[in-house]
Amino acid sequence: MNNTFATLGSCAKFIDFEIEDDIVIAVKFIGGCNGNLQAISRLVAGRNCREVIDLLQGIQCRNGTSCPDQLAQALSKHTALAEAS
Repeated sequence: MNNTFATLGSCAKFIDFEIEDDIVIAVKFIGGCNGNLQAISRLVAGRNCREVIDLLQGIQCRNGTSCPDQLAQALSKHTALAEAS
């Protein structure tokens, strides 16, 4: 399943991510600090969504959020929608 999340308050403008059986397969940030965001994308690949959310939720950089926090929000939204259907 491929998803695109429009971020709010972070340098990255969008996050494209793929989830399969509640496992993060791939993440790509559009905008932001390229090297750091590539590292985050590689580190979360293969992990359970809930684990990634717990690790990244609440990390702040500016505007009360960050690119990692926005990824946690995107995965939270995806998880909630998946559970509702």
